[in-house]
Amino acid sequence: MGVWSLPGNASWRDVVSVISRDLELIDSVLREKDAAREEAIRVSREITRLAGSVVSYVHMGRWQEAKQLLSRLEELVDKLNNVVDKHPDLKYSGLVYNALSEYVEAYLFYSVIVERRVPEYASLKVSLVPYLQGLGDLVGELRRYIIRLLDRLKVKEAEEYLELMEHIYEHLRVLDYPDALIPGVKHKVDVASRLIEDTRVLILSTKNSLRALGVSEMKEL
Repeated sequence: MGVWSLPGNASWRDVVSVISRDLELIDSVLREKDAAREEAIRVSREITRLAGSVVSYVHMGRWQEAKQLLSRLEELVDKLNNVVDKHPDLKYSGLVYNALSEYVEAYLFYSVIVERRVPEYASLKVSLVPYLQGLGDLVGELRRYIIRLLDRLKVKEAEEYLELMEHIYEHLRVLDYPDALIPGVKHKVDVASRLIEDTRVLILSTKNSLRALGVSEMKEL
């Protein structure tokens, strides 16, 4: 077996020097990415926490407090986007997707219930996956709101929100793309289908109970 030798005038010192420089560069890149990851985790947790509070405040009718938190949420989303903008592997990760989908759900829920409108997708400053995930989760939150309406015998209003649930489901259902492109969305569509059927049965049961008691559907308390 022959002995391998460096070509020309090259030396092992040259080889080690190149490797050392490259590893220093890589270490610098990884330090920056690790710092961005830690900050993304912190901001994502805060977004998730505040988004949950917004939803709770809307359910409780504390709309002004919900609106104030939404303003803070918008600031945090801008901050998160700035943190991960230079790091696509973080920007398109489950960590960021989960937080932003919670934000989308909270923002849409507030807009629908309080303002009777929905913001355009572009105005939310999120990528398409968390938007679709949040829209899918909105169906479940609307079901919770419908249950509260039925508890107050507001059947007609409950039926209006059921119709909105159905519209969201029908529009999401046509996005028949693989999970690799829109992760988690297909599952949320399947869940939405079951929630809609359960809600429809719940509303029908409430209406039948009111009829049995001789109470008009339109006479809501």
